[in-house]
Amino acid sequence: MKSTHGTKSTRGTKNTARSAAEKPKARSPQRLTYVIGNLDRLLRRQMTEALAPLGITLAQYTALSVLEARGALSNAQLAVRSFITPQSANEVMSAMASRGFVTREGDPNHGRVILLSLTDAGSAMLRECEQVLRPLERRMLGDLSAEDVAQIQRTMETFARNLRD
Repeated sequence: MKSTHGTKSTRGTKNTARSAAEKPKARSPQRLTYVIGNLDRLLRRQMTEALAPLGITLAQYTALSVLEARGALSNAQLAVRSFITPQSANEVMSAMASRGFVTREGDPNHGRVILLSLTDAGSAMLRECEQVLRPLERRMLGDLSAEDVAQIQRTMETFARNLRD
């Protein structure tokens, strides 16, 4: 005599065993370094796309931002602060100078050093860049509070400082 109760029980056990084996493993949280790297790639791609209609590259935008924040800098100083090589900084600055966004003048304290400075046209272009990038930043931040955003910024600055030390 076969019991349907016994059969169901056996099937239920088999199905439970099979289901447990087929279930995907619980994902462990991604390493923070991976998450930050992924965010960097997404931001770079989307910023590049947003700036393209203005005829500005991400490296040029970064250089404009650095010059505004730091004032006149040498090519080497600009390169370090813009996260590019001195050779790339030279190419970026040549393009920017030809568009009237920066000037090149000799450093009064060092005869061989050329200082790069932001022009009014460069400042105006930077404002345009910031205008097209603002929606991207708002989208990224979503509904985070100003307090949360400030804490994230402090934390990210701490990460950078820790890696520089």
